[in-house]
Amino acid sequence: MSLQPSVTVILDRMGLLDRVVACTKYCVDVCPAAKTAERSIIQDSWSAKAEEILAAKPDLVIASVPYQLEAVAEILKAGAQFLGLAPKRLNEVYSDISSIAGIMHAPERGRYLIREMQMEIARVKNRYASCERRPRVYCEEWGKPLIHSQRWVEELVDAAGGEFVGEPGRTTDADTVAALDPDIIIAAWCGAGDRVPLERIIQQRGWTELRAVREARVFCINDEYLNTPAPTLLLGLHAVEAALHGGEADGLRRIARPEHGERSPQRNREEGDSSSLRSSE
Repeated sequence: MSLQPSVTVILDRMGLLDRVVACTKYCVDVCPAAKTAERSIIQDSWSAKAEEILAAKPDLVIASVPYQLEAVAEILKAGAQFLGLAPKRLNEVYSDISSIAGIMHAPERGRYLIREMQMEIARVKNRYASCERRPRVYCEEWGKPLIHSQRWVEELVDAAGGEFVGEPGRTTDADTVAALDPDIIIAAWCGAGDRVPLERIIQQRGWTELRAVREARVFCINDEYLNTPAPTLLLGLHAVEAALHGGEADGLRRIARPEHGERSPQRNREEGDSSSLRSSE
C-alpha cells in the first residue's frame, strides 16, 4: 500500500505498480495509471483508518513522515510492515528509491532509475556551469504562511543555473521577500496543481514594484513537479530551467505581461517627479 504520491510514482517508474493494492486519491492525481477497479483508493494518508488498510490486505505500507500521531497509530494498528520516508535532499530521494527497490526485491530497477535522474540533472547543470551571473530565485511551497520550497528544489535551482534565496523549508513573509528583490519568483503550492493565483498574490503582498514582477518573471510550476520527491522532479527541473532562461516547459505558467506601454502607478509618479524637476531647472 502506498500512502504517498512520490512512492506511487517511484513504483510506477520501476514497473511495479501492479504490486500496489491501495493508494490515495492524491497518488492518482500524480499517477493516473494507479486508478483501476482492482486497486483501493483511500481519501488521504492523514485520515486513513486501520479498517481501510486492513481491507486492502497489504504486506507493506509505505508513507512519508512526519505524520500526525493518530495517523501513525492507525497504520501500526493495521499490523502491516511500515516503511516511513522523510527526504530533504536529492541524495535522500535517491536513498528512498533504493530502499523501496530493495524491499520490493528489484534493486537493479532502483539503481537504473537513480542513475537516470542523476544523469539528467548533471546534464542540465553542465549547461550552466560557466555562467558568471546566476539569477536570484525565490521559490514558494505555500502561501499562507509563506514557506520556501524544500532543499531539493534549491538543488534543482542550482542545477538550472540559478541562486535560491532564503532558507529552504522555512517560513518567511512578504516584506522579507520584497527586501531580497529576487530576479525570478516561482510558486508551487502543495495541493494547488497549477492554480496559484499569481496576479492576486502580487497585488495582495505589495510586490508590484519588485524586479521579477516588472519584468514579468513570475511563474507557477505544477505542484507535483517540485513537491513530489520522485522522478517527477525532472519535470520540475525542466520547468525551472525554462523559467530562468526563457522558453516553454510542461507545467510552467507565467504571469501575464503588462500591456505595451503600461506602467505601474509608482513608475508613473517617479517619472512625473523627474519631469517636474527638469522643467523647474
